[in-house]
Amino acid sequence: MQNITIKDDFIKLGQALKLAGLVSSGIEAKVVVQNGEVKVNGGTDTRRGRKLYVGDIFEYNGSQVTVSKA
Repeated sequence: MQNITIKDDFIKLGQALKLAGLVSSGIEAKVVVQNGEVKVNGGTDTRRGRKLYVGDIFEYNGSQVTVSKA
């Protein structure tokens, strides 16, 4: 499992996908999220602006990523 580290209280799902290197652009993030290809804490989420907090886990394309605090 991969980790990303945030300095703020939350990170938006689209930004988290880019930070983790799972997508190459914001547009790609928008498409995969809207297509229902991303899971947050085990459930499908189609909101690119979904806020992720420390301890949240998101999945895309077989990769799991945990959000942790800097």
